[in-house]
Amino acid sequence: MSKFEYVKLADAIASDISNGTLRPGDRLPPQRNFAYDRGIAVSTASRVYTELLRRGLVVGEVGRGTFISGDIRREVEALSEPRDARIDFEVNYPLLPQQWAMIAKSLAGLERVDALESALRVSTSTGTKSARNAAAAYLARKDFVPQAEQIVFTANGKQSLAAALAALVPTGGRCGVEALTYPYVKSIAARLGITLVPIPMDEFGARPDAIQKAHREAHLSALYLQPIIQNPLGVTMNATRRADIMRVAEKLDLTIIEDAVYGFLADDTPLAALGPDRCIVIDSLSKKVAPGLALGILVAPPRLRESVMSAVRTGGWIASGHALASGQRLMADGTVAELTRLKRIDAARRQQTAARLLAGYQIAADTRSYHLWLTLPPHWRSQTFVAAAARRGIALTPSSTFAIAHGHAPNAVRLALAPPTFEQLDSGLRTIVSLLGTKEEDFDSTE
Repeated sequence: MSKFEYVKLADAIASDISNGTLRPGDRLPPQRNFAYDRGIAVSTASRVYTELLRRGLVVGEVGRGTFISGDIRREVEALSEPRDARIDFEVNYPLLPQQWAMIAKSLAGLERVDALESALRVSTSTGTKSARNAAAAYLARKDFVPQAEQIVFTANGKQSLAAALAALVPTGGRCGVEALTYPYVKSIAARLGITLVPIPMDEFGARPDAIQKAHREAHLSALYLQPIIQNPLGVTMNATRRADIMRVAEKLDLTIIEDAVYGFLADDTPLAALGPDRCIVIDSLSKKVAPGLALGILVAPPRLRESVMSAVRTGGWIASGHALASGQRLMADGTVAELTRLKRIDAARRQQTAARLLAGYQIAADTRSYHLWLTLPPHWRSQTFVAAAARRGIALTPSSTFAIAHGHAPNAVRLALAPPTFEQLDSGLRTIVSLLGTKEEDFDSTE
Protein backbone atom coordinates (compact mmCIF):
# COMPACT_ATOMS: atom_id res chain seq x y z
CA MET A 1 0.00 0.00 0.00
CA SER A 2 1.37 3.41 -0.93
CA LYS A 3 1.89 6.17 1.57
CA PHE A 4 -1.03 8.03 0.05
CA GLU A 5 -3.37 5.08 0.58
CA TYR A 6 -2.56 4.45 4.27
CA VAL A 7 -2.72 8.18 4.99
CA LYS A 8 -6.09 8.21 3.23
CA LEU A 9 -7.32 5.53 5.63
CA ALA A 10 -6.09 7.63 8.57
CA ASP A 11 -7.86 10.66 7.06
CA ALA A 12 -11.12 8.69 6.89
CA ILE A 13 -10.92 7.87 10.59
CA ALA A 14 -10.03 11.49 11.34
CA SER A 15 -13.16 12.52 9.46
CA ASP A 16 -15.27 10.12 11.55
CA ILE A 17 -13.83 11.72 14.68
CA SER A 18 -14.51 15.22 13.38
CA ASN A 19 -18.15 14.52 12.47
CA GLY A 20 -18.89 12.66 15.71
CA THR A 21 -19.21 9.15 14.28
CA LEU A 22 -16.33 8.23 16.56
CA ARG A 23 -16.52 9.87 19.98
CA PRO A 24 -14.00 10.49 22.79
CA GLY A 25 -13.33 7.25 24.62
CA ASP A 26 -14.45 4.98 21.76
CA ARG A 27 -12.16 2.01 21.30
CA LEU A 28 -10.73 1.16 17.89
CA PRO A 29 -10.60 -2.53 16.97
CA PRO A 30 -7.34 -4.44 17.43
CA GLN A 31 -5.02 -3.83 14.50
CA ARG A 32 -5.41 -7.40 13.24
CA ASN A 33 -9.20 -7.02 13.14
CA PHE A 34 -8.89 -3.60 11.51
CA ALA A 35 -6.66 -5.14 8.80
CA TYR A 36 -9.03 -8.06 8.18
CA ASP A 37 -12.12 -5.85 7.92
CA ARG A 38 -10.46 -3.66 5.31
CA GLY A 39 -8.55 -6.34 3.44
CA ILE A 40 -5.14 -4.85 4.17
CA ALA A 41 -1.94 -6.18 5.71
CA VAL A 42 -1.47 -6.02 9.48
CA SER A 43 1.68 -3.98 8.92
CA THR A 44 -0.38 -1.43 7.00
CA ALA A 45 -2.94 -1.28 9.80
CA SER A 46 -0.07 -0.58 12.17
CA ARG A 47 1.01 2.35 9.98
CA VAL A 48 -2.54 3.73 10.05
CA TYR A 49 -2.68 3.56 13.86
CA THR A 50 0.77 5.09 14.14
CA GLU A 51 -0.33 7.99 11.94
CA LEU A 52 -3.43 8.56 14.10
CA LEU A 53 -1.24 8.48 17.22
CA ARG A 54 1.17 10.98 15.64
CA ARG A 55 -1.70 13.38 14.98
CA GLY A 56 -2.92 13.09 18.57
CA LEU A 57 -6.29 11.70 17.47
CA VAL A 58 -5.95 8.53 19.51
CA VAL A 59 -4.23 7.39 22.67
CA GLY A 60 -2.85 3.96 23.45
CA GLU A 61 -3.37 2.51 26.90
CA VAL A 62 -1.03 -0.39 27.65
CA GLY A 63 -2.93 -3.67 27.89
CA ARG A 64 -6.23 -2.02 26.95
CA GLY A 65 -6.05 -0.91 23.34
CA THR A 66 -6.34 2.25 21.26
CA PHE A 67 -8.98 4.88 22.05
CA ILE A 68 -10.23 8.10 20.51
CA SER A 69 -8.66 11.05 22.32
CA GLY A 70 -10.85 13.13 24.60
CA ASP A 71 -9.83 16.28 22.74
CA ILE A 72 -7.51 16.29 19.74
CA ARG A 73 -6.32 19.80 20.65
CA ARG A 74 -5.89 19.10 24.34
CA GLU A 75 -2.11 18.64 24.28
CA VAL A 76 -1.66 22.23 23.18
CA GLU A 77 -4.62 23.93 24.82
CA ALA A 78 -5.25 21.94 27.99
CA LEU A 79 -3.80 24.44 30.42
CA SER A 80 -4.19 27.65 28.47
CA GLU A 81 -7.88 28.46 28.10
CA PRO A 82 -10.81 27.75 30.42
CA ARG A 83 -13.52 25.65 28.83
CA ASP A 84 -17.28 26.05 28.93
CA ALA A 85 -17.68 23.82 31.95
CA ARG A 86 -19.88 24.36 34.97
CA ILE A 87 -17.02 23.30 37.26
CA ASP A 88 -13.42 23.66 36.10
CA PHE A 89 -10.89 21.17 37.49
CA GLU A 90 -8.55 21.77 34.58
CA VAL A 91 -7.01 25.26 34.35
CA ASN A 92 -5.09 25.74 37.59
CA TYR A 93 -4.86 29.43 38.54
CA PRO A 94 -5.54 30.15 42.25
CA LEU A 95 -7.52 33.34 42.83
CA LEU A 96 -8.66 34.60 46.24
CA PRO A 97 -11.65 36.95 46.82
CA GLN A 98 -9.54 39.36 48.87
CA GLN A 99 -6.60 39.57 46.50
CA TRP A 100 -8.06 42.23 44.19
CA ALA A 101 -8.12 44.89 46.87
CA MET A 102 -4.55 43.96 47.84
CA ILE A 103 -3.36 44.23 44.23
CA ALA A 104 -5.18 47.51 43.68
CA LYS A 105 -3.55 49.01 46.76
CA SER A 106 -0.09 47.89 45.59
CA LEU A 107 -0.55 49.31 42.09
CA ALA A 108 -2.09 52.61 43.19
CA GLY A 109 -0.26 55.47 41.52
CA LEU A 110 0.89 53.45 38.53
CA GLU A 111 -1.65 55.38 36.45
CA ARG A 112 0.19 58.68 37.13
CA VAL A 113 1.76 60.35 34.10
CA ASP A 114 5.33 60.03 35.39
CA ALA A 115 4.82 56.37 36.32
CA LEU A 116 3.30 55.52 32.95
CA GLU A 117 6.02 57.43 31.09
CA SER A 118 8.57 55.09 32.66
CA ALA A 119 6.51 51.87 32.48
CA LEU A 120 5.49 52.21 28.84
CA ARG A 121 8.95 52.74 27.40
CA VAL A 122 10.70 50.04 25.38
CA SER A 123 11.76 47.22 27.70
CA THR A 124 14.75 44.85 27.66
CA SER A 125 15.35 41.23 28.65
CA THR A 126 16.82 42.34 31.98
CA GLY A 127 14.22 44.99 32.78
CA THR A 128 15.27 47.69 35.22
CA LYS A 129 17.73 47.52 38.10
CA SER A 130 14.86 48.07 40.54
CA ALA A 131 12.88 45.19 39.03
CA ARG A 132 15.91 42.87 39.19
CA ASN A 133 16.53 43.80 42.83
CA ALA A 134 12.88 43.20 43.73
CA ALA A 135 12.83 39.81 41.97
CA ALA A 136 16.10 38.65 43.53
CA ALA A 137 14.96 39.68 47.00
CA TYR A 138 11.59 38.01 46.63
CA LEU A 139 13.04 34.71 45.34
CA ALA A 140 15.71 34.56 48.04
CA ARG A 141 15.46 32.10 50.91
CA LYS A 142 17.91 30.92 53.53
CA ASP A 143 19.41 28.27 51.25
CA PHE A 144 19.06 30.06 47.88
CA VAL A 145 20.09 33.68 47.36
CA PRO A 146 20.08 34.72 43.70
CA GLN A 147 21.88 37.88 42.70
CA ALA A 148 20.15 40.70 40.86
CA GLU A 149 22.67 40.33 38.02
CA GLN A 150 21.37 36.79 37.38
CA ILE A 151 17.77 37.88 36.74
CA VAL A 152 16.26 37.82 33.24
CA PHE A 153 12.58 38.58 32.53
CA THR A 154 10.03 37.27 30.03
CA ALA A 155 6.32 37.88 29.55
CA ASN A 156 5.28 34.64 31.30
CA GLY A 157 6.44 31.28 32.61
CA LYS A 158 5.97 29.48 29.28
CA GLN A 159 8.29 31.97 27.62
CA SER A 160 10.84 31.49 30.39
CA LEU A 161 10.77 27.75 29.71
CA ALA A 162 11.10 28.33 25.98
CA ALA A 163 14.05 30.68 26.50
CA ALA A 164 15.85 28.23 28.78
CA LEU A 165 15.35 25.38 26.31
CA ALA A 166 16.50 27.54 23.39
CA ALA A 167 19.61 28.61 25.31
CA LEU A 168 20.64 25.08 26.30
CA VAL A 169 19.44 22.66 23.64
CA PRO A 170 20.37 23.05 19.96
CA THR A 171 17.88 22.35 17.20
CA GLY A 172 17.79 18.59 16.80
CA GLY A 173 19.10 18.11 20.34
CA ARG A 174 17.54 16.16 23.21
CA CYS A 175 16.31 17.19 26.63
CA GLY A 176 15.47 14.78 29.43
CA VAL A 177 12.12 15.38 31.15
CA GLU A 178 10.01 13.57 33.71
CA ALA A 179 7.87 10.90 32.03
CA LEU A 180 4.74 12.74 33.18
CA THR A 181 5.24 16.49 33.12
CA TYR A 182 3.94 19.99 32.37
CA PRO A 183 2.17 19.59 29.00
CA TYR A 184 3.37 22.80 27.38
CA VAL A 185 6.95 21.60 27.32
CA LYS A 186 5.89 19.24 24.52
CA SER A 187 4.59 21.94 22.19
CA ILE A 188 7.46 24.32 23.04
CA ALA A 189 10.05 21.64 22.31
CA ALA A 190 8.34 20.72 19.04
CA ARG A 191 8.47 24.33 17.84
CA LEU A 192 12.15 24.57 18.77
CA GLY A 193 13.00 21.28 17.03
CA ILE A 194 13.95 19.61 20.32
CA THR A 195 13.31 15.95 21.13
CA LEU A 196 12.10 15.19 24.65
CA VAL A 197 13.37 12.02 26.30
CA PRO A 198 11.11 10.67 29.09
CA ILE A 199 12.82 9.94 32.42
CA PRO A 200 11.09 7.25 34.53
CA MET A 201 10.02 8.37 38.00
CA ASP A 202 9.38 6.88 41.42
CA GLU A 203 7.80 8.28 44.58
CA PHE A 204 10.70 10.78 44.93
CA GLY A 205 10.66 12.08 41.36
CA ALA A 206 12.98 11.52 38.40
CA ARG A 207 15.32 8.57 39.00
CA PRO A 208 19.07 9.35 38.85
CA ASP A 209 19.86 5.95 37.27
CA ALA A 210 17.25 6.63 34.57
CA ILE A 211 18.89 9.97 33.78
CA GLN A 212 22.25 8.25 33.30
CA LYS A 213 20.67 5.59 31.08
CA ALA A 214 18.88 8.21 28.97
CA HIS A 215 22.11 10.17 28.54
CA ARG A 216 24.01 7.05 27.44
CA GLU A 217 21.36 6.23 24.87
CA ALA A 218 20.33 9.69 23.66
CA HIS A 219 23.15 12.10 24.67
CA LEU A 220 21.07 14.72 26.46
CA SER A 221 21.86 18.43 26.24
CA ALA A 222 19.88 19.38 29.37
CA LEU A 223 17.26 18.28 31.91
CA TYR A 224 13.89 19.87 32.62
CA LEU A 225 12.69 18.97 36.13
CA GLN A 226 10.08 20.08 38.67
CA PRO A 227 11.65 19.14 42.02
CA ILE A 228 9.06 20.81 44.25
CA ILE A 229 5.33 19.96 43.93
CA GLN A 230 5.70 18.36 40.53
CA ASN A 231 2.92 18.82 37.99
CA PRO A 232 0.91 16.58 37.65
CA LEU A 233 1.94 14.07 40.33
CA GLY A 234 2.57 16.44 43.25
CA VAL A 235 5.91 14.75 44.01
CA THR A 236 8.53 16.71 45.95
CA MET A 237 12.12 15.46 45.94
CA ASN A 238 13.59 14.71 49.35
CA ALA A 239 17.11 15.82 50.33
CA THR A 240 18.71 12.55 49.28
CA ARG A 241 17.13 12.62 45.83
CA ARG A 242 18.09 16.25 45.25
CA ALA A 243 21.70 15.48 46.16
CA ASP A 244 21.74 12.40 43.91
CA ILE A 245 20.28 14.35 40.98
CA MET A 246 22.92 17.05 41.34
CA ARG A 247 25.75 14.48 41.50
CA VAL A 248 24.50 12.92 38.27
CA ALA A 249 24.19 16.34 36.59
CA GLU A 250 27.75 17.19 37.58
CA LYS A 251 29.06 13.84 36.39
CA LEU A 252 27.33 14.11 33.01
CA ASP A 253 27.93 17.88 32.68
CA LEU A 254 24.20 18.57 32.30
CA THR A 255 22.46 21.85 33.08
CA ILE A 256 19.08 21.57 34.78
CA ILE A 257 16.09 23.76 33.94
CA GLU A 258 14.41 23.90 37.35
CA ASP A 259 10.72 24.76 37.12
CA ALA A 260 9.81 26.51 40.38
CA VAL A 261 6.35 27.76 39.39
CA TYR A 262 4.62 25.72 42.11
CA GLY A 263 7.53 26.07 44.53
CA PHE A 264 5.91 29.06 46.25
CA LEU A 265 3.62 26.63 48.05
CA ALA A 266 6.49 24.95 49.93
CA ASP A 267 9.75 25.74 51.73
CA ASP A 268 11.78 22.84 50.35
CA THR A 269 15.33 23.45 49.18
CA PRO A 270 15.56 24.01 45.41
CA LEU A 271 18.11 22.15 43.32
CA ALA A 272 19.76 25.48 42.53
CA ALA A 273 20.80 25.78 46.18
CA LEU A 274 22.95 22.66 45.71
CA GLY A 275 24.28 23.58 42.29
CA PRO A 276 23.82 27.28 41.50
CA ASP A 277 26.09 27.04 38.45
CA ARG A 278 24.28 23.94 37.23
CA CYS A 279 20.65 25.23 37.24
CA ILE A 280 18.53 27.75 35.41
CA VAL A 281 15.53 28.48 37.64
CA ILE A 282 12.28 29.52 35.95
CA ASP A 283 9.38 31.13 37.78
CA SER A 284 6.45 33.47 37.17
CA LEU A 285 3.85 35.60 38.94
CA SER A 286 0.76 34.19 37.20
CA LYS A 287 -0.09 31.67 39.95
CA LYS A 288 1.23 33.73 42.84
CA VAL A 289 -0.71 36.82 41.76
CA ALA A 290 -3.09 36.36 38.80
CA PRO A 291 -2.94 35.04 35.21
CA GLY A 292 -3.68 38.51 33.87
CA LEU A 293 -0.54 39.83 35.52
CA ALA A 294 2.00 37.45 34.04
CA LEU A 295 5.72 38.05 34.43
CA GLY A 296 8.26 35.33 33.77
CA ILE A 297 11.50 35.26 35.75
CA LEU A 298 14.70 33.35 35.04
CA VAL A 299 17.65 33.00 37.40
CA ALA A 300 20.60 32.15 35.17
CA PRO A 301 24.15 31.21 36.20
CA PRO A 302 26.62 33.91 35.14
CA ARG A 303 28.11 31.62 32.49
CA LEU A 304 24.69 31.23 30.81
CA ARG A 305 23.14 34.65 31.33
CA GLU A 306 24.14 36.06 27.93
CA SER A 307 22.80 32.96 26.16
CA VAL A 308 19.50 33.23 28.01
CA MET A 309 19.23 36.95 27.28
CA SER A 310 19.90 36.29 23.60
CA ALA A 311 17.22 33.57 23.52
CA VAL A 312 14.70 35.98 25.07
CA ARG A 313 15.49 38.69 22.54
CA THR A 314 15.48 36.48 19.45
CA GLY A 315 12.34 34.67 20.58
CA GLY A 316 10.45 37.94 21.04
CA TRP A 317 9.78 37.02 24.67
CA ILE A 318 10.68 40.32 26.36
CA ALA A 319 8.28 41.37 29.12
CA SER A 320 6.43 44.65 28.74
CA GLY A 321 7.53 47.60 30.82
CA HIS A 322 4.08 47.80 32.40
CA ALA A 323 4.25 44.18 33.58
CA LEU A 324 7.73 44.80 34.97
CA ALA A 325 6.61 47.92 36.83
CA SER A 326 3.58 46.10 38.25
CA GLY A 327 5.59 43.04 39.22
CA GLN A 328 8.27 45.15 40.86
CA ARG A 329 5.71 46.93 43.07
CA LEU A 330 3.95 43.71 44.05
CA MET A 331 7.20 41.95 44.98
CA ALA A 332 8.88 44.90 46.67
CA ASP A 333 6.02 45.94 48.96
CA GLY A 334 5.29 42.43 50.24
CA THR A 335 2.01 41.89 48.37
CA VAL A 336 3.27 38.76 46.60
CA ALA A 337 4.61 37.38 49.88
CA GLU A 338 1.25 37.94 51.58
CA LEU A 339 -0.64 36.38 48.66
CA THR A 340 1.73 33.41 48.90
CA ARG A 341 0.90 32.98 52.60
CA LEU A 342 -2.83 33.15 51.95
CA LYS A 343 -2.70 30.77 48.99
CA ARG A 344 -0.78 28.21 51.02
CA ILE A 345 -3.65 28.21 53.52
CA ASP A 346 -6.20 28.01 50.69
CA ALA A 347 -4.42 25.10 48.97
CA ALA A 348 -4.21 23.11 52.21
CA ARG A 349 -7.94 23.57 52.82
CA ARG A 350 -8.78 22.38 49.33
CA GLN A 351 -6.56 19.32 49.70
CA GLN A 352 -8.30 18.47 52.96
CA THR A 353 -11.69 18.70 51.27
CA ALA A 354 -10.52 16.52 48.38
CA ALA A 355 -8.97 13.91 50.68
CA ARG A 356 -12.20 13.65 52.65
CA LEU A 357 -14.51 13.33 49.66
CA LEU A 358 -12.21 11.02 47.67
CA ALA A 359 -11.46 8.74 50.62
CA GLY A 360 -11.30 5.15 49.44
CA TYR A 361 -9.90 6.04 46.02
CA GLN A 362 -6.25 6.08 45.00
CA ILE A 363 -5.00 9.66 44.97
CA ALA A 364 -1.50 11.12 44.98
CA ALA A 365 -0.90 14.70 46.09
CA ASP A 366 1.28 16.94 48.15
CA THR A 367 -0.98 18.26 50.91
CA ARG A 368 0.39 21.74 50.14
CA SER A 369 -0.46 21.71 46.43
CA TYR A 370 -3.31 22.92 44.25
CA HIS A 371 -3.66 19.68 42.28
CA LEU A 372 -3.98 15.95 42.78
CA TRP A 373 -3.57 12.80 40.70
CA LEU A 374 -6.50 10.39 40.74
CA THR A 375 -5.92 6.80 39.62
CA LEU A 376 -9.15 5.48 38.16
CA PRO A 377 -10.80 2.17 39.08
CA PRO A 378 -10.08 -0.64 36.55
CA HIS A 379 -13.55 -0.37 35.01
CA TRP A 380 -12.85 3.20 33.78
CA ARG A 381 -10.41 4.48 31.14
CA SER A 382 -8.90 7.94 31.40
CA GLN A 383 -10.24 9.36 28.14
CA THR A 384 -13.72 7.94 28.62
CA PHE A 385 -13.89 9.22 32.19
CA VAL A 386 -12.94 12.73 31.07
CA ALA A 387 -15.63 12.60 28.37
CA ALA A 388 -18.22 11.34 30.90
CA ALA A 389 -17.31 14.12 33.35
CA ALA A 390 -17.53 16.75 30.59
CA ARG A 391 -21.10 15.69 29.87
CA ARG A 392 -21.86 16.43 33.49
CA GLY A 393 -20.36 19.91 33.28
CA ILE A 394 -16.97 19.04 34.83
CA ALA A 395 -13.65 19.67 33.08
CA LEU A 396 -10.76 17.31 33.92
CA THR A 397 -7.37 16.58 32.36
CA PRO A 398 -6.56 13.02 31.22
CA SER A 399 -3.21 11.43 31.92
CA SER A 400 -2.27 11.38 28.23
CA THR A 401 -1.96 15.19 28.29
CA PHE A 402 1.03 14.88 30.63
CA ALA A 403 2.70 11.81 29.10
CA ILE A 404 5.86 12.38 27.06
CA ALA A 405 5.77 8.97 25.38
CA HIS A 406 2.66 8.22 23.33
CA GLY A 407 0.85 5.10 24.50
CA HIS A 408 2.40 5.16 27.98
CA ALA A 409 -0.22 7.11 29.90
CA PRO A 410 -1.41 5.58 33.19
CA ASN A 411 -5.12 5.17 33.83
CA ALA A 412 -5.56 8.42 35.75
CA VAL A 413 -6.71 12.04 35.61
CA ARG A 414 -5.41 15.25 37.16
CA LEU A 415 -7.71 17.48 39.19
CA ALA A 416 -6.83 21.17 39.47
CA LEU A 417 -8.27 22.29 42.80
CA ALA A 418 -7.72 26.04 42.47
CA PRO A 419 -10.46 27.21 40.05
CA PRO A 420 -13.74 26.16 41.76
CA THR A 421 -15.31 28.01 44.65
CA PHE A 422 -15.51 25.88 47.79
CA GLU A 423 -19.17 25.21 47.04
CA GLN A 424 -18.25 24.09 43.51
CA LEU A 425 -15.34 22.06 44.88
CA ASP A 426 -17.66 20.10 47.14
CA SER A 427 -20.31 19.63 44.46
CA GLY A 428 -17.83 18.73 41.73
CA LEU A 429 -15.95 16.19 43.83
CA ARG A 430 -19.20 14.54 44.87
CA THR A 431 -20.19 14.25 41.21
CA ILE A 432 -16.80 12.73 40.41
CA VAL A 433 -17.21 10.20 43.25
CA SER A 434 -20.65 9.30 41.93
CA LEU A 435 -19.22 8.84 38.45
CA LEU A 436 -16.36 6.71 39.75
CA GLY A 437 -18.91 4.35 41.24
CA THR A 438 -20.71 3.77 37.95
CA LYS A 439 -19.59 1.38 35.25
CA GLU A 440 -18.06 2.58 32.02
CA GLU A 441 -20.54 0.46 30.07
CA ASP A 442 -23.37 2.27 31.84
CA PHE A 443 -21.98 5.56 30.60
CA ASP A 444 -21.51 4.23 27.06
CA SER A 445 -25.03 2.84 26.81
CA THR A 446 -26.87 5.84 28.19
CA GLU A 447 -25.13 8.70 26.42
